[in-house]
Amino acid sequence: MKNIFRTLLLIIVCFLFNNVYAQKKKKSNYRKSHKKETTHKKVIVKYGIASFYANKFHGRKTANGETYYKDKYTAACNALPMNTWIKVTNLKNNKSVIVRINDRMHPKNKRLVDLSKSAAMELGYVSRGLTKVKVEVLNEYKPGEVNVKN
Repeated sequence: MKNIFRTLLLIIVCFLFNNVYAQKKKKSNYRKSHKKETTHKKVIVKYGIASFYANKFHGRKTANGETYYKDKYTAACNALPMNTWIKVTNLKNNKSVIVRINDRMHPKNKRLVDLSKSAAMELGYVSRGLTKVKVEVLNEYKPGEVNVKN
């Protein structure tokens, strides 16, 4: 009778120990998954030279099939995917503008971005033709937000 009682007691203790260990394990997994959700995304920032479209391209088709309009805030870029929203900052005067990539440049072109005429005017470099810029990818930009930030 004593052996049965000891065996039964050992089984109960093992059962309780396993349940407590499993609950602690679940809590630690919850904490790990919670940390993953709160981590920040890596921001992509590139530096380079920006130019702007010539007037002769107004009304022509872009690489994604849209028509280019010089008064819209669009850009051509070979380094980033199509339809990516980017913030372009002129490093000479610190003005910035938000544009969407809808075109590609010639593969031999070494510039980072080619902006629409209106975007270039907002950045204040139309008279020079080229300027040094900082390009930041905006992961969750909503098109209803303000386009220009000084």
